[in-house]
Amino acid sequence: MVVAVLLLLLAPIVQLLKYSLSIGPILLLLPSIFIGYHFVSTYYEIGNGVLRVKSGFLVNRSIPISSITKLEATKNPISAPATSFDRLEVFYNKYESVIISPKGKRAFIGHLKQLNPQIQDNTGL
Repeated sequence: MVVAVLLLLLAPIVQLLKYSLSIGPILLLLPSIFIGYHFVSTYYEIGNGVLRVKSGFLVNRSIPISSITKLEATKNPISAPATSFDRLEVFYNKYESVIISPKGKRAFIGHLKQLNPQIQDNTGL
């Protein structure tokens, strides 16, 4: 996945150096920078009874851990603040959910369940 992101970022730069007067490489570079920024700025934080999901400037959610009802494993390709397709869907409140891809899923799930034992774990991990 990291290699794909690096190629996505480097291809427009190579084209820009090769064809410096062309607008095409510049148009390719802008979305690459946008995607790369969101990829490297995505993180999840557990603290003060809150799960914080941050991805660039588009996603900044604070989810009270007490409101989390269920966790499910998913490979749903929908756009989400997740840097992998090996994802967890976190259900909270009554009808809300967010798809994330934390490193160390077992430890992440264990930490959430330690803070809220009522969380239903349907991940199979």
